[in-house]
Amino acid sequence: MDPLSDVLGLLKPRSYMSAGVDIAGPWAIQFSRIGKGIKTGAIVSGECWLSVEGVDNPVHLQTGDCFLLPHGNPFFMGSDMDVPPVAAADVFATNTGYGHIRTVNGGGECLVVSSRFMLDGSQADLLLSLLPPLVHIHDHGETVALRHSVERMMEEMRKNEPGSTLVLQNLAHMMLIQALRQHLDKTPDGTGWFFALADKQIGAAIGAIHNAPAHPWTVEALASHTGMSRSAFAAKFKERVGKSPMAYLTRWRMLLAGERLGTSRDPVSVIALALGYESESAFSTAFKREMGCSPRQYSQLQGNTAA
Repeated sequence: MDPLSDVLGLLKPRSYMSAGVDIAGPWAIQFSRIGKGIKTGAIVSGECWLSVEGVDNPVHLQTGDCFLLPHGNPFFMGSDMDVPPVAAADVFATNTGYGHIRTVNGGGECLVVSSRFMLDGSQADLLLSLLPPLVHIHDHGETVALRHSVERMMEEMRKNEPGSTLVLQNLAHMMLIQALRQHLDKTPDGTGWFFALADKQIGAAIGAIHNAPAHPWTVEALASHTGMSRSAFAAKFKERVGKSPMAYLTRWRMLLAGERLGTSRDPVSVIALALGYESESAFSTAFKREMGCSPRQYSQLQGNTAA
């Protein structure tokens, strides 16, 4: 897989709700914190205001705009910032089933579709810490794939045919990935592995690490893989990713190790060997330095006593 798919695989985003609201009149809804999760949404028609806790200024969303709330912060949506909000739990209290469209005040003025993801992975901060609390994706005719997912989601909600729950879950995942892609395209100067994927040379190095994490990579080997000199590659990698190539390699290995320690019955010695460490001792030292505890302690914290 590619690096973004790798990380999303570790995060284990699980779409547990997709819904729409068709609303009219002066309106405002206050949404509570969703915990360790991500919210995605799109304005199918109409317009509204969005205010997110932790973001200084509200944003005006128009038809075709999408938004991503990576930190699960509470947020407000309304026709006007001065309208007293109603709790989302009250607005959606009468809904039943998955993938519904709630009509409020007769509807017809603003139609919003959204999905919520809970993250089952223990390393959610790897991606989410690199993203702001609000990602606003303007519709400038360049979001064709994202709009297609939204349109298909609305079609599934309206028809509610057999199998629609699974279709909606897959479409929600597509919306998430496409929103991340759009944010990546529009943020060329961001720092961190996520933004570095947009750089052809550094992205190739990250891809090589992800494709073969157990390989005995050196800075020279990674530089050669990208067609750069060692010094130029090392400097550019540190500038774009925020850490050295070897530090990134170690971090990725430890994240993979953490996944296996929490979900498999493999002993530490087997995991160490699979990730390129010749001894369990060397692996354990690196793991504790990177993750803050020993492999066995980590495994126990994840509820796995087999390792």
